[in-house]
Amino acid sequence: MRSEKIIGIVGGLGPYAGLEFVRKIFDQTIATTDQEHLPVVLLSHPDRVGDRTSYILGKTEHNPAYAIADILEELQSLGASVAGIACNSAHAPAIFDVIADEMERRKISLRVIHMIEEAARFLAQHHPASKRIGLIATLGTVKSRVYETQFEPTGPQLILPTDEIQLKMVHGAIYDPLYGIKARSNPVTDQARQALLNTIAHLQSRGAEAIILGCTEVTLAVTERKIGGIALLDPGVILARALIRDVSPEKLRPLEES
Repeated sequence: MRSEKIIGIVGGLGPYAGLEFVRKIFDQTIATTDQEHLPVVLLSHPDRVGDRTSYILGKTEHNPAYAIADILEELQSLGASVAGIACNSAHAPAIFDVIADEMERRKISLRVIHMIEEAARFLAQHHPASKRIGLIATLGTVKSRVYETQFEPTGPQLILPTDEIQLKMVHGAIYDPLYGIKARSNPVTDQARQALLNTIAHLQSRGAEAIILGCTEVTLAVTERKIGGIALLDPGVILARALIRDVSPEKLRPLEES
């Protein structure tokens, strides 16, 4: 009998990334009919949640954690028992720790699965031989060192793009008002995709044995699971699988089919 637990999703960070994240949940679920899929509630409120990178970089004093906590409270009121936040940078300690404090203060009981913790666990389990891992992420995620925190002290070495590549290639691919993914999400521009492919090649040249696509908007442009013989790891897929495992593990598609 199917579990009646509801998966909650904090979307809107950005909007297309949240929509794509729900698709990943569907893709990772064993289902042959509509009725066999799991119940999911997506709340997309980009108007309420400030840019996470802007906060981490000190460009605004308004912590988006409070709006995210509001949305988590609303998800709980709609019946969600577990939730995921479809944004890597929202898991930076400066934001996520405040979310956790707000949840405790407000007595919000639904469980939030930590995307970066799940990614680190997945990497250790499925790619134990990879000792140099590339990371493509926003400036906010990079500055917060949230991935390093999960890998240290015994995990793999994290390989980051040079400052020039990070700013010109990665930041531009996500944020540029003319060609960036936030401005043009569907379809993504060729310029944004090529900038990310160039970054992947750059990380490979620096010895990366696998690469984490550590921004939910990057995976709108780079959908491949491998490039140049190395694995591209999508924390969104990993989080989607963790949410399914939490509410209905028998519905989780085997990894080799994902």
